[in-house]
Amino acid sequence: MSEDTVESEFSKYGVYDVTDRLELSLPETLVKIERIGERAFSYFRQDSEGKTVEKMIPAKSNELRIELAPIRPLNHPARRTGYVFLKFDKEIYLSQNSAASIFVHCPIEVGVFLIHNSKRESLDWITCNPLNSRFGLYGSPDSGTLCKYAEVTLATDFSDSIPYVEGVMKIVIENNLASGQTVSKVIFPITDNSLYYENSKSILDGIKVTLKKRAVVSIADVQTDPANTDWTKSPAWEDGTANTSMEMGLE
Repeated sequence: MSEDTVESEFSKYGVYDVTDRLELSLPETLVKIERIGERAFSYFRQDSEGKTVEKMIPAKSNELRIELAPIRPLNHPARRTGYVFLKFDKEIYLSQNSAASIFVHCPIEVGVFLIHNSKRESLDWITCNPLNSRFGLYGSPDSGTLCKYAEVTLATDFSDSIPYVEGVMKIVIENNLASGQTVSKVIFPITDNSLYYENSKSILDGIKVTLKKRAVVSIADVQTDPANTDWTKSPAWEDGTANTSMEMGLE
């Protein structure tokens, strides 16, 4: 499906005003919002797995304002973790004392938010790629970190996102070790990463991975690296874990 087809067939991210009826179309997903009475609206969603969600929304007026925006991929199939495990389709090799910047596709979900003045409230979340939404374990079975797991491909730049399914993230890798290193994965708490959108595309705050020594052990220190963009920032769905970093062992 071409980018032009995606733009024309499906609803774009952004703010919508509902006076009587609104339909939002996403890949294999339909959302309907209708006014059903004085200061009351109904919400209906049928997703790509054939499941339906129905809600009644009392309102303060006969108009409802909502925002459709990309969110972190932490809700499907269940909310179990704030960590993401990205497995690269190509290994990244760095010589000693060198650095590289790459772009990767990162899975996303789509959120529906109610807007009250300047406040956003989460109403619903949607995944347009349920078959590839699964968990993975980093570390040992008894003490490892549960993560949302995804096998991801490299992207060309921020404009290379896959609408409604994957955003683009920039990853900076610095090898401060005295020998060359190969990086094939990254694990990090994505609750520190904001998302941004323009039309049907999305990007995420990046991460910085520093390969270094801690005592006698080689580790990868992973920290959030805010994106420099003028795209619209998505509302937050989960609480952040301010300034949290992740340390990975090197294989």
